[in-house]
Amino acid sequence: MTKKIALLDYGSGNLHSAGRALARTGAEVTITADPEIALNADGLVVPGVGAYAACMSGLRAVRGERIIGKRLSGGRPVLGICVGMQILFERGVEFGVETEGCAEWPGTVERLDAPVLPHMGWNTVKAPEDSVLFAGMDADTRFYFVHSYAAQHWAWTDDGSQIAPAKLTWAEHGVPFLAAVENGPLSATQFHPEKSGDAGAQLLRNWIDSI
Repeated sequence: MTKKIALLDYGSGNLHSAGRALARTGAEVTITADPEIALNADGLVVPGVGAYAACMSGLRAVRGERIIGKRLSGGRPVLGICVGMQILFERGVEFGVETEGCAEWPGTVERLDAPVLPHMGWNTVKAPEDSVLFAGMDADTRFYFVHSYAAQHWAWTDDGSQIAPAKLTWAEHGVPFLAAVENGPLSATQFHPEKSGDAGAQLLRNWIDSI
């Protein structure tokens, strides 16, 4: 069965390249800001590039945080990409300005403490053995990153309140940071699958096959 994927259009993100990458998996992709379409799709992808505050402003303008929340409350899959991952956390701090995020996960997105920024180019990740997103991939598989900020800590302990224990994937650039999170219906990647060649295509197929 062909999966219907909504790619949320809120004024930020590589919509067309992400849309093409998703379509190559065989999915039916709709780029939309329509809440009904976004809520009813089999999967919702939330892209994001640029500043945290600007992304949150755009997201709120289309009530994207409510769409994400409603989908997750019903156990319906959501995938965040790059800043679309960062805004899922409680807050982001850029240039001394703190911005509230969607707060689906606790924690703060902060600037990487690295000698060279942005972190731009290919890097490996350390995924858990039971990862769905990285299933079938070798440990030396590389993905394409472009960012200066990231979540560098996982603040949610497994106290029985989570939808499912989170599967955390880490990478390193100066310091360790979260490269991906899989937490029940909510998944996200700090890197760009749509720019990561065959590896990114496999990850998107893995996600779509899981929904």
